[in-house]
Amino acid sequence: MAAPLTDQEKRKQISVRGIAGLGDVAEIKRSFNRHLHFTLVKDRNVATPRDYYFALAHTVRDHLVGRWIRTQQYYYEKDPKRVYYLSLEFYMGRALQNTMINLGLQNTCDEAIYQLGLDMEELEEIEEDAGLGNGGLGRLAACFLDSMATLGLAAYGYGIRYEFGIFNQKISEGWQVEEADDWLRYGNPWEKARPEYMLPVHFYGRVRRAEGAVKWVDTQVVLAMPYDTPVPGYHNNTVNTMRLWSAKAPNDFKLQNFNVGDYIDAVLDRNLAENISRVLYPNDTFFEGKELRLKQEYFVVAATLQDIIRRFKSSKFGCRDPVRTCFDTFPDKVAIQLNDTHPALAIPELMRILVDVEKLDWDKAWDITCRTCAYTNHTVLPEALERWPVFMFEQLLPRHLLIIYDINQRHLDRMAAMFPGDTDRLRRMSLIEEGDPKRINMAHLCVVGSHAVNGVAQIHSDIVRNSVFKDFHDVDPEKFQNKTNGVTPRRWLLLCNPGLADIIAERIGDEFLTDLQQLKRLLPLVDDHAFIRDVAKVKQENKLKFSSFLQQLTQVKVNPESMFDVQVKRIHEYKRQLLTCLHAITLYNRIKLDPEMTFVPRTVMIGGKAAPGYHMAKLIIKLITSVGQVINNDPAVGDKLKLIYLENYRVSLAERVIPAADLSEQISTAGTEASGTGNMKFMLNGALTIGTMDGATVEMAEEAGEENLFIFGMRVTDVEEMDRKGIFSLVMTCDSFIIDSLLIICSFKCQKTVLDSNPKEWTKMVIRNIAASGKFSSDRTISQYAREIWGVEPSDVKIPPPNEPPLESRN
Repeated sequence: MAAPLTDQEKRKQISVRGIAGLGDVAEIKRSFNRHLHFTLVKDRNVATPRDYYFALAHTVRDHLVGRWIRTQQYYYEKDPKRVYYLSLEFYMGRALQNTMINLGLQNTCDEAIYQLGLDMEELEEIEEDAGLGNGGLGRLAACFLDSMATLGLAAYGYGIRYEFGIFNQKISEGWQVEEADDWLRYGNPWEKARPEYMLPVHFYGRVRRAEGAVKWVDTQVVLAMPYDTPVPGYHNNTVNTMRLWSAKAPNDFKLQNFNVGDYIDAVLDRNLAENISRVLYPNDTFFEGKELRLKQEYFVVAATLQDIIRRFKSSKFGCRDPVRTCFDTFPDKVAIQLNDTHPALAIPELMRILVDVEKLDWDKAWDITCRTCAYTNHTVLPEALERWPVFMFEQLLPRHLLIIYDINQRHLDRMAAMFPGDTDRLRRMSLIEEGDPKRINMAHLCVVGSHAVNGVAQIHSDIVRNSVFKDFHDVDPEKFQNKTNGVTPRRWLLLCNPGLADIIAERIGDEFLTDLQQLKRLLPLVDDHAFIRDVAKVKQENKLKFSSFLQQLTQVKVNPESMFDVQVKRIHEYKRQLLTCLHAITLYNRIKLDPEMTFVPRTVMIGGKAAPGYHMAKLIIKLITSVGQVINNDPAVGDKLKLIYLENYRVSLAERVIPAADLSEQISTAGTEASGTGNMKFMLNGALTIGTMDGATVEMAEEAGEENLFIFGMRVTDVEEMDRKGIFSLVMTCDSFIIDSLLIICSFKCQKTVLDSNPKEWTKMVIRNIAASGKFSSDRTISQYAREIWGVEPSDVKIPPPNEPPLESRN
């Protein structure tokens, strides 16, 4: 019998060394043609543009794979603490250009595609957006994955592989119409199915107590099939993994139906199980207790925790057999970050595994769970917080309901001991809300079961501490932190605005792409005439390019010399797109009253999706499109003013409009926006902000100086004072009054603060804003999470590429 292989011998067997690099144009052309022939089974006579896109994607992916394998080898050898980012949304957008940039391949691929007689931009446009998110929450998760890989963290994103992502928005006769986003219809060249890691997830059933043990029995099983997507870091050869789960019915699903000949019905019933990963729920900011949504939340949590524990037990390189049986070190090796309350069930599920399966006693299991989990809060709107009916848990997750009851009892016992006789406090802090029906407060579960709770901007974290979770903060103040959001400068500057990135790199080098605080070095250039000219020139080029795109998209010709006034985000009353629309109406009326007046031409653009069931948001869209019809077709107005609705706003459209924007509208009612990240993207790309002191805009004003933004409206304290005194903004409509709770009319008069007539001073303010945007990199955010919550240290170690020997074998 052969002797067992050493780790070094195993490494040789699976080494990716020797695979040719693709760093030269000729090799990329060869690889492109090889994939066109052997992967797609086409030649140039019959190939379509989509075939060419897939051939290029597979070529670039080849360059990823070696680094991906090497990264996982490196993690298994070093056995670092691993970070698991659980999110129901990952709004990734397109992968091709981002991958080429992060691997340093873009110029080589551009030249190869040019020599092949193809158009790179045309191929990039063919790729579907991976729209597995509604907006900011999912896009933040995507930026975070990019930063985790760039910072060398052993991190994994876990979510759901929705068959249909966020709906495609069509505007028909001014109204939003939703169409299914069948983003997988042509296949996805970036993902790899991993059926060998398919896992069972249980639902329904009952709880049985026997011999002092508790068992969850008679359950229905759904299988979770993992699909892995590589996440490359920037120029460091690290390629992390995003693992998304897809629901599959087991082969014996309702097997009893086969025996009575009802084979067709049994097969059709498989769809019910597989519906779990069918579609992303649109976010309407009003919590709705849908059973399918609860199934989705448990599905991703149950599959992910099994995977985490498997990896924890078998972390030794090249060994899939369990080598760890003691869970004492679990919090030292595993950090789980809950992105909002959607993955909150990770807390009772981890308790179930530790107590019921691994046989730990409750107190030890609870200590491990709390030290492992951390929670990010993303909303202060009470109507958006998840509160699941108890009866739904009784049916769907009976064991977890008992665990939540036990968690709540111990939590309330502790509170009762600290605050004797204060029953009202116990009611406020309970995980279970009395009423008809009784409900489980998932945010309270997250706070109680996590060692860290963070908001996503300083003002938001203050509201979390002093209002939303005040009682909890009074008890455990050390648990609460702030982690101001950020965006990845690779996608949101280098990829989407290469002209601006180039002129910055000419002045200060390119280190700002991994250390965005380097942008402060631009501040001395604020009076440099050549730099002012270059910044203005890049902006105008971006506007010309977007104007051409917009004319193709909308058949409306806009004036590229006009001010591009942009508000793009989910359509919601608190985000106040209505205020932007009213301002456009006012500008229109001014032109009509005095056509000869001096007027700086303005193109107002509004984009975003309304949740399908959110009637008021849909009415706002209808109003904007109807007003736009009037303005855009009035010859008396001409190109002085346009109001454009940007249909089907998504990541790839954001990458076009943000670099072209002059003015960024961030005008939510103070105290309603947790952070925002669009505001940061506009700032980084040279748009000036008009906004309220809300979310991260407060910190943007602190960094750039309030005089370099157009701040208006009431502060949070003003809004709170009005609410406390019962003062409402009243608007007269026809013969009645309505309550303007979001203070649109109070803020409207402040729109006039925009300085819109001095181009040179404007560009100087732009430069000051760009120079001050360094804080808003997701690299900074993730570094803070890593050091202050997860207990890991970012690494600047560059893993050797596949055609170089491992670190330890080099001299």
